[in-house]
Amino acid sequence: MNSMNTQRRIYLKNAMATALAASPLVNTIAQTQSAAALEAKAPPLPKLGSAFKVPRITLLDGSVFDPAKAEGQPLLVYWWASTCPFCALQSPSMDKLWRSQKSRGLQMLALSIDLKPEPAVAYLKAKGYSFPAAWASPEWRSAFP
Repeated sequence: MNSMNTQRRIYLKNAMATALAASPLVNTIAQTQSAAALEAKAPPLPKLGSAFKVPRITLLDGSVFDPAKAEGQPLLVYWWASTCPFCALQSPSMDKLWRSQKSRGLQMLALSIDLKPEPAVAYLKAKGYSFPAAWASPEWRSAFP
C-alpha cells in the first residue's frame, strides 16, 4: 500500500472516529462494527482514475442505481448518516454539487450507514436534498469492494 493510500485511510479513520465520538446516540443509531474491525477487512483502495465497481442498489426514493448507466462517467460515492455532525455540515455542499453538475454527467451515490433506512429517508426529506441516496444495508456492504 503506498503512502498516499495509507495517509488517506488514516485521515478518513480519524475523521469518522471524531464524528462518531461527537454523537451521543451513536451506539443506538449508527451501525456498530468498529472502525478497526472494518479497516482490518478492507481491501486496498483503488488507484485514482481506475474503474471502481459498485453493486446495483435500490435508492431511498424507490428508483434503482444501475452502475452500468454510470460507466465512463465520474461517480461520487458519499457515505453519510442522519446522525453525523460532519455530514450535516458537508451534505449541503454535496447537494449543491449534485444540482449544479448532474446535467454535465456527474453521477452520485450517497450511501447512508444508518441502522435502518427510515431515519435516512426522514433526514433527506427534512433537509430537501435531491442527490441519489440509498441505505447501505449490511448485506449490500458485504458485496461492496
